[in-house]
Amino acid sequence: MNFIKMTDLDLKGKRVFIRADLNVPVKDGKVTSDARITASMPTIEFALKAGAKVMVTSHLGRPEEGVYSEENSLQPVADVMSAQLGRKVRLVKNWLAPNAPKDSLTIENGELILLENCRFNVGENKNDDVLSKQYAALCDVFVMDAFGTAHRAQATTHGIAKFAPVACAGILLTEELDALTKALLAPARPMVAIVGGSKVSTKLTVLESLSEKVDQMVVGGGIANTFLKAAGYEIGKSLCEDDLVPTARALMDKMSKRGAAVPIAVDVVCGRKFDSNEPAIKKDVGSVAADDMIFDIGAKSANEIAEIIKNAGTVVWNGPVGVFEFDQFGEGTKTIAMAIASTKAFTLAGGGDTIAAIQKYDIYDKVSYISTAGGAFLEFLEGKKLPAVEILEQRAAK
Repeated sequence: MNFIKMTDLDLKGKRVFIRADLNVPVKDGKVTSDARITASMPTIEFALKAGAKVMVTSHLGRPEEGVYSEENSLQPVADVMSAQLGRKVRLVKNWLAPNAPKDSLTIENGELILLENCRFNVGENKNDDVLSKQYAALCDVFVMDAFGTAHRAQATTHGIAKFAPVACAGILLTEELDALTKALLAPARPMVAIVGGSKVSTKLTVLESLSEKVDQMVVGGGIANTFLKAAGYEIGKSLCEDDLVPTARALMDKMSKRGAAVPIAVDVVCGRKFDSNEPAIKKDVGSVAADDMIFDIGAKSANEIAEIIKNAGTVVWNGPVGVFEFDQFGEGTKTIAMAIASTKAFTLAGGGDTIAAIQKYDIYDKVSYISTAGGAFLEFLEGKKLPAVEILEQRAAK
């Protein structure tokens, strides 16, 4: 990928506008997980150390455009950034002319201000050119660092990049793209994908794209039930998309023809209802009853997948293989997490549920690369072009 990297520029004295992904969970005015803020700090700190006048913005939640709401304010983010940097980070509301308070955007070299939720601005989501030009007028250098929103063409992710004097990629965006490219475009073999989730339909394009690239495609969660049914097994009352059973069968056949495979579970863990206190019943896959619900893969299946992971060259993980939130239905996901932690393969993980599992089983520092993105991660896996990356490439080509 050919774009300008922020780290190659002289930023001293420059007005630098960074679009970060600071869309973090907030409860009672406090950030409950600061992972995205922490991931964004290397880019911010690089610009500060270079002596730039640094402005950072992000979206948070889905506010109504043109309407300020305290629940979607970035003030809790400013508090966390202040703590991480050891200095006060000023939050600027109404930062667009002509509403900007006098001197609110006056910044010293090496100083940082946080610009209030960009989705409060009318025209942000529609990538309005007039708004994008207003953004661009604020800076000498635009830095796109929000990989989590790179799949959306909005004014702070795409429009500003068209009009800013210089448009470049931040450290996090560059690292994300490098890791994804290494895993998908030039993978060490064998390549294994683990795709979990409740529905085939939400991951169908990902499954179809990966089915052409990988040597083994492990499916988990509700997705696995659809594949189990396609393989001819009784799945009882388990979550399943009956209309996609033929699609699952076709994917299995397509991979089989080129010597690849979708490993099908040989044993499962069932319950009668979705409940944290529901007893776990272990069964061979051929013994599932009409009133059973499959909530996890069994120990034999998990160990088979662990062996596949152990012998892999590249592992891409998106989604748990069971209802890991309930410990009695989490052993499959735990076994896979431990296998990923100990394999010598290059491992790439992404998606909210996947990160939750990584945190639960404490393997954060054992995964080669963890993507902070959800939608953009999936769209890259699907082989789609990301608008915010494409515009950076176009600017670099000029």
